[in-house]
Amino acid sequence: MAAEELVELKFRLDDGSDIGPIKYSSSTTVGFLKEKIITQWPKDKGNGPKSIDDLKLINAGMILENNRTLRESRLPLTEVPGGVITMHVVVRPPLPDKNTDKLKNDAMNKCGCSCSIL
Repeated sequence: MAAEELVELKFRLDDGSDIGPIKYSSSTTVGFLKEKIITQWPKDKGNGPKSIDDLKLINAGMILENNRTLRESRLPLTEVPGGVITMHVVVRPPLPDKNTDKLKNDAMNKCGCSCSIL
């Protein structure tokens, strides 16, 4: 029985800091990696993700899909054998609250401002 291939990954955050490197099995899913990133997210950063849908993982310019494994997502031409693979982490900005947007729109409509072009 062949040993499971391990892949060493580190995750680069938007401020240039890293999470990792940590070794993962090549059968690990991208969704699982995102869960691990959320649990290891630095507490001093204010823009932390709340769910895996708030994160995008990018490897060699490709956005990785949650249901794919590392084996399926790898680009062998861009990797150095035995080297650490750096994946970039992008956090999706929080979606605006519908109630807050409604209040803003109501305030803009009630401002009474009008323009006249002569």
